Amino acid sequence: MSESDLSPDELQEELAFQDAYPDDVAQCYGCGKNNEHGHQIKTYWDGDETVTRFVPAPYHTAIPGYVYGGLIASLIDCHSTGTASAAAHREAGRKMGSEPVLRFVTGALHVDYLKPTPLGPPLEIRGKIKEIKGRKVVVTSRLLVDGVECARGEVVAVQMPEALRPR
Repeated sequence: MSESDLSPDELQEELAFQDAYPDDVAQCYGCGKNNEHGHQIKTYWDGDETVTRFVPAPYHTAIPGYVYGGLIASLIDCHSTGTASAAAHREAGRKMGSEPVLRFVTGALHVDYLKPTPLGPPLEIRGKIKEIKGRKVVVTSRLLVDGVECARGEVVAVQMPEALRPR
């Protein structure tokens, strides 16, 4: 049986999307498994949505008790590009990590901050595919704390040109 014969559910893996990135493109500050100083977020399918959970450290503060907005943007960004990669693989009937690499980078990022995000509780980022068109995937993401939406974003993710891949 080839990968193209598998259903979308059979293509889902326990492996986080970011852990399937080849080592030569896994240094991103937000999601790179090979960046020991980065966030190293992990994103998974949850039905037709994707989910990332992240616990901010005390130094991720904006004002006492609240998460820095740049961290929120970074989490939405990397969650969304990981979601784009997984969606492109799913659309092609392929497993994450299969060659050729379907790695995505940010073409556009828009974030709306809806309410202050408390520092301390885990953050949950949930993404949905809005559009897949050629080398472009548009992802909408929501950042929640205890079920309350604190921020939302939209990322236009574009497939990384092969010329950007390290040699």
